[in-house]
Amino acid sequence: MRAMVMAAGVGSRLRPLTVNVPKPMVPILNKPAMEHIITLLRRHGINEIVANLWYLPEYIEGYFGDGSDFGIKLSYSRERELRGTAGGVLAAKDLLMPDDEEDTSGQGSGSGTFILMAGDTLTCADLTRLIEFHKSRNALATVGLKRVEDVSGFGIVVTDDDGRILRFQEKPKPSEARSDLANTMIYVFEPEIFDYIPSQGTPDFGRDIFPLLVQEGVPFYGFPLDEYWCDIGTLEKYYAANRDILSGKAGLKLPGKEVREGIFVCEGTGLHRDITLHPPVFIGEHVTIGKGAIIGPYSVIGDSCEIGKEAIIARSIVWNNTRVRQGANLIDSIVGSDCYLAAEPCLGEGVVLSDE
Repeated sequence: MRAMVMAAGVGSRLRPLTVNVPKPMVPILNKPAMEHIITLLRRHGINEIVANLWYLPEYIEGYFGDGSDFGIKLSYSRERELRGTAGGVLAAKDLLMPDDEEDTSGQGSGSGTFILMAGDTLTCADLTRLIEFHKSRNALATVGLKRVEDVSGFGIVVTDDDGRILRFQEKPKPSEARSDLANTMIYVFEPEIFDYIPSQGTPDFGRDIFPLLVQEGVPFYGFPLDEYWCDIGTLEKYYAANRDILSGKAGLKLPGKEVREGIFVCEGTGLHRDITLHPPVFIGEHVTIGKGAIIGPYSVIGDSCEIGKEAIIARSIVWNNTRVRQGANLIDSIVGSDCYLAAEPCLGEGVVLSDE
């Protein structure tokens, strides 16, 4: 079985973090969001992955290469112009569809069922259960769904008792919502989905294709996911995803060693005995932290960072290779990679610095 990661978008809602970095490469605990997705796909036995590219494609290709360093086979579908979610999948058809002629096992390559995931999602969804549900319904398409408290920020899906999708509501008012099940943009498709995608324009699954599937009465289902899911497409959600991992809500294992409850430290990092750490905190590899510094709570320090004496970092995210000099204060802030903060600056709530 193959998967596709949607990785072409600009990520305008994450600016300025995405001015120089494509959305799938925005780090979550020092690993690109797309790497977390690849890890999840591998965990569920999916090792052949396609990514569509458009915005800053060289960053993604340069980091992942052919995928061999990550235990997968990774192919790329470069788009000359943005094609829309469905148009991007159609453009990658040749990469997604198995070629039985190349199969030497004598067993064939399978049915051609494939899974599609957004490149700006953090989740530990049980993809195996989702696929099994899809197969059990002989579905043409299945949408992974997640119950949400605030329906006004999501595309909402209405299903019958068997999971068959009846209608969609785009960001409805709470009083008008017919469901609390949000579209997670985790989809399972059969090859016949390509018959419903027009070759012209920029067709979108939610706007164009899914309403057509409902209208045509094809087997089209939704499956509620019990596991953690967060769309990190906005700065607010990006903050939330990092907080959820640190608090344990996301159900993801933190790398490094837990030197004290809620304090995770990676290889090559030395902690001065006269620093204060308020959990939860994650500190990457080869970080130096000066005497009297105060870190945390809910802070992430990237790899190879230098934190000066008496610096204070609270509820903030610092990307890799950034230097924070003596007496600096970062509160509720995000600082990108390769930044330099001179002595004693103060970054307050909501301040976001792009990399460099």
